[in-house]
Amino acid sequence: MAQGQTRESIKMALDTLRTNKLRSGLTVLGIVIGVTTVITISSVINGLNNRVSDWVSSLGTNVIWVFHMPVIGVRPTTEMLARKKLTADDVIALRTLPHVVAADGGYQHTGQFRVGAVSVKYQGKKVAGTILQGSTAELSLVSDVTLREGRLYTDDEDKRAAHVVLLGHDTWEQLFGDQPAVGKEVNVETGMYTVIGVIDKRKQPFGGGKNPNDNMVIFPFGTFHNLHPEDKDMWVSVKYDDPKNKALVQEEIREMLRIRRKVRVEAPDDFEIFGPDSLSKLWGQLTGGLVLFMIAVSSVGLMVGGVGVMNIMLVSVTERTREIGVRKAIGATKRMLMTQFTTEAVTLCAVGGIIGILIGAVLTWIIYFLPIGLPATVSTTWIIIGFGVSCAIGLLFGIYPAWKAANLDPIEALRYE
Repeated sequence: MAQGQTRESIKMALDTLRTNKLRSGLTVLGIVIGVTTVITISSVINGLNNRVSDWVSSLGTNVIWVFHMPVIGVRPTTEMLARKKLTADDVIALRTLPHVVAADGGYQHTGQFRVGAVSVKYQGKKVAGTILQGSTAELSLVSDVTLREGRLYTDDEDKRAAHVVLLGHDTWEQLFGDQPAVGKEVNVETGMYTVIGVIDKRKQPFGGGKNPNDNMVIFPFGTFHNLHPEDKDMWVSVKYDDPKNKALVQEEIREMLRIRRKVRVEAPDDFEIFGPDSLSKLWGQLTGGLVLFMIAVSSVGLMVGGVGVMNIMLVSVTERTREIGVRKAIGATKRMLMTQFTTEAVTLCAVGGIIGILIGAVLTWIIYFLPIGLPATVSTTWIIIGFGVSCAIGLLFGIYPAWKAANLDPIEALRYE
């Protein structure tokens, strides 16, 4: 009997929607806007989270980075900027630690980012804004570098500062099109260098567009030092053997560097140790703000929708006062009437939630295929949350009209005109 009553209540709610299309549409508009907001923003956040996760993974597995100052989520102080820089000897020393598989030290030159500056040339073709990087021969052991063609430089080429380079994907593409580059000589600033390899395209963390790291020239460490001896800010990347040893490796690195840099026992570290998880944490903090914004905007829409549903249900109770009196006269209980009107309110909000989910899915599809290529992926979790909240709004704001209907005096209700 309860199931039959529920079906009857749902049918009445749908009849109300069909009979008063404009009024019902305006009533559930707030619900639609709120759920659409939840689905759209959560889809963008979900897509960006997946993209960032893939990008962080591409930076290397079981990797720890060391720098003389913090660079993630902190504004450097004067003391941090004045710290002693890491050196090649530090890199060599870190390689001796028991759980360290490889350690790479490198520099990046950013002075070439002046407007109109040209870094790399080949037979009349020019590439501007190229990142110049110098790394040791252990670069391939630390970073997940995938070669499109050619090979990496050797330790011997590094020690004798050989004039060889690796080209990033975009640098190669702009200079050579789709032609092989290995064995060709390119002009980088003031010197000629032989191309020995081309790095495949790297993952882009945010949306479409080009990854700046694809426009790059990588030199052996010694070669880069001869080209730009003024660059002193060394990055150190350390790869360790097993994820479970992460805390141990960090402590060993800290202890060794404190000894090498002669840091007093009571003094804090004058260097920073961090890893890919630091990027994930920073991104989590940024998206946390977006989630709060999404909740705030959707809450307004849902509350407005809830008030609208309460209003239409109160109007419905007034319009059906005589019907309620007849139902009570033939034996309908307060519980039955409460269930009927509450179910109608929940059904109204559920319809609004379904419409909001569909509109949100369409907007997500549009965003995904926009030229900017912003990643967006519909989250099943947020679909369930959006639909569940819309039904909860119907339940919350439908209780009072249902209570009012259930407590009408049957005699007065039958007299109502």
